[in-house]
Amino acid sequence: MPPNRWLGALAHRDFRLYFIGRATSFIGTGMLPVALSFAILGRGGSTSEVGWVLSAEVFPLGLFLLVAGVIADRVNRRAVMLGSDLLRCAAQAGLACWLLLGRPPLWGFIVLEFTVGIGTAFFTPAMTGLIPQVTTPETLHQANALNGAAQSAGTLIGPAVAGVLVATVGSGWAVAGDAASYAVGAVCLVGLRVGWAGAETDNPGSLAHQLRAGWRAFSSRTWLWSVVSQFGTLGLLSFPPFFVLGAVVAEQSLGGAVSWGVVLACQGAGATLGAALMLRFQPRRPMVAGELAMLGWVVILVTLALRTPLPAMSVAGFVSGLGFGVFGPLWDTTMQRQLPPEVLSRASAYDWFGSMVLLPIGFAIEGAVASLLGVDGTLWLGASWLLLTIGAVLAIPSVRRMSNMTPEPVPAGA
Repeated sequence: MPPNRWLGALAHRDFRLYFIGRATSFIGTGMLPVALSFAILGRGGSTSEVGWVLSAEVFPLGLFLLVAGVIADRVNRRAVMLGSDLLRCAAQAGLACWLLLGRPPLWGFIVLEFTVGIGTAFFTPAMTGLIPQVTTPETLHQANALNGAAQSAGTLIGPAVAGVLVATVGSGWAVAGDAASYAVGAVCLVGLRVGWAGAETDNPGSLAHQLRAGWRAFSSRTWLWSVVSQFGTLGLLSFPPFFVLGAVVAEQSLGGAVSWGVVLACQGAGATLGAALMLRFQPRRPMVAGELAMLGWVVILVTLALRTPLPAMSVAGFVSGLGFGVFGPLWDTTMQRQLPPEVLSRASAYDWFGSMVLLPIGFAIEGAVASLLGVDGTLWLGASWLLLTIGAVLAIPSVRRMSNMTPEPVPAGA
């Protein structure tokens, strides 16, 4: 089979530069949880402090995503992404220097990681809008699959690299590695041939007007808001049981952290393979294929509830990762093909906001739910809700009929 059937997107200079920058940055992002955790624990911090610092990076997403989508559409996506990478590089470089030269207090970790989160909030919707600008319509799906594969590979490579750095030269150098990854991303963005000019419009309107225009583009498409609503509820009921209670099950039934690490590694490998498969395959009904792929998460939750042996749990982890690896490129490509380019970043911001808004609440209440229903009952609830929402979404005609060929008509005012 000719190589361009799999990697044709890399034939485009701008996408190659983008991909190099993102692949490097994703590895750096994968390093961060390990680097931060050991940096905090190494200064005598508690596991609660680790959670506060990691939350500080996520919290800005809820505050800034919607505004970031407006700015990316109105100013310039490349400029927004470059500024975001430089901000994140500076924050992580500052923390790395602080760790190498002294013992930063907890507030120092929180402030600097909050700053990193601001950069991520502005980067994410701009990235969704930029990918169609650095590739062609024919290779757009491959470009999204490569982006997903790089992200999944980062979750495998990053922690391993961070572990080696922490063990040999210290957590400060691991954080410095993350800062360097953002610097590489910034250099690659500078090298793109995509222009620096903003969107062309005679009447950009106020921030509120631009938010309303993005909301019309988002809310007028039933397939879009229904899937986002689904993932919002999964963040409350289905994903937290895996991330919070999975380690509990591993400790009780699988022998501890090493076994859970094997399950997570298998999940990362599955996600990487799923995204790689999307380099070649483009299902005619992308949303049907994507929703069916998410059945893998039902499998992993059920195997956790049943306390299956490690080999079966590892296979289930691989299948759940495969589902995410398939869903991600299909979802991104569908949004990019179906939404007008001038509102793509704003609609993507509503997507990210809606999908993640309930996740912190889900994590916060997971302990209380598990106390009420038990660990196994909470896992069964998550699996049942996931299965129910997949059926409900697939019952929507615009989801079932969504084609990878023909864009929807653009609603008036969107």
